[in-house]
Amino acid sequence: MPQVSVKNKLVEHAEDVFRRQGFNGASVQDITKAAGVPKGSFYNHFESKQALAAEIVRRYARSTDFSMLREEGPALERLRRHFAAQADRTRGTGVEFGCLLGTFANDSTTAGDQVQEAVRETLDAWTDAVAEIIAEGQESGEITKSRSAKTLATFLIDSFEGATLRAKTVSDQSVVADQLDIAFEALRP
Repeated sequence: MPQVSVKNKLVEHAEDVFRRQGFNGASVQDITKAAGVPKGSFYNHFESKQALAAEIVRRYARSTDFSMLREEGPALERLRRHFAAQADRTRGTGVEFGCLLGTFANDSTTAGDQVQEAVRETLDAWTDAVAEIIAEGQESGEITKSRSAKTLATFLIDSFEGATLRAKTVSDQSVVADQLDIAFEALRP
């Protein structure tokens, strides 16, 4: 069985520590302790906690499943499946910890430029992917043309992230589905 690298241990365990404690609440000591590695080994792989957090955001972004958006079928149904998968992903890591992207977005102003840029890049890429499907739905008459596809994509993502934040505070993921139902209804012409 191949041995897990120290860098991968740090990333995997830091994600959990950041979810539980937030960027500002997590220390390098907390991360290395969770990973079971000496504190000094952290700096062999990352220049700072900020660099590690930015790496985690980028890995999170790369692992996001956009396949539902590329499937055949009505745009609204593809969007629903995509956001349901995102809700399942959050549920799988613990509703009480919320969406990792939301956690870092919340801390981005104090976490530094690297984290803020990684969050911004991730949100921009997600917005672009969702906007592409909304534009298809607008062309087919399935989705309102009252706003640009990009504005509606931002609205959907912000609705999802806001509902995920609320779910975190009440430990009830059903608020995400309720909020998304309202958001999808608002997209109809």
